[in-house]
Amino acid sequence: MASVLWALASPFAFAGTADVVAATFDAYSVVAPTPERVIVCHGFGCKYRSEVALSAADRAKLAQIMAGGKGSAVAERQAIAGAWAWFDKRIATDAGTRNHVAAAGAQYMFDANQFDCVDASRNTTSLLLVLDQLGLLRFHAVDVPKSRGAFIDGRPFHYTAVLREKANGIEWAVDSWTRAYGQPAEVMTLARWLSS
Repeated sequence: MASVLWALASPFAFAGTADVVAATFDAYSVVAPTPERVIVCHGFGCKYRSEVALSAADRAKLAQIMAGGKGSAVAERQAIAGAWAWFDKRIATDAGTRNHVAAAGAQYMFDANQFDCVDASRNTTSLLLVLDQLGLLRFHAVDVPKSRGAFIDGRPFHYTAVLREKANGIEWAVDSWTRAYGQPAEVMTLARWLSS
């Protein structure tokens, strides 16, 4: 009830969880994540999917990592970046994605162990939704992934997971595709990401 009242009082529009899930997973026929299970996309364009069970110990580890972000929105974003580094290692055993490369391009498109930006944005959004479902996000709401580039502007398409800061509505790109295996996600304002 409190979240409903807060949403009514907030001047910023937030996508609801159902909207995020529909926009992120429905086109790929991927089941939405829960705190007990995520489907990891890999192999470019979510060609391969691996189910990863999240244990009570996994959830406790996420809570421990996110505890460092309780003080401010900035600290929460830093904790989220670190949570991705842990999550990337956690899912690698089940998905076979250990040692994936940063910014995997066309030369990797037939490698089931790599992520393109579609895979990375879906997997990062899965993590963000799990954090939200566990009540570990205080300062941000999960938003629909965004894209940039259109080839006609000289840039290829690129997707990223997105957070929206509750206090001011600023959107933040949480881009794990630009990072190699086990590294923290890159977090920057969506406006900066769009112009990169």
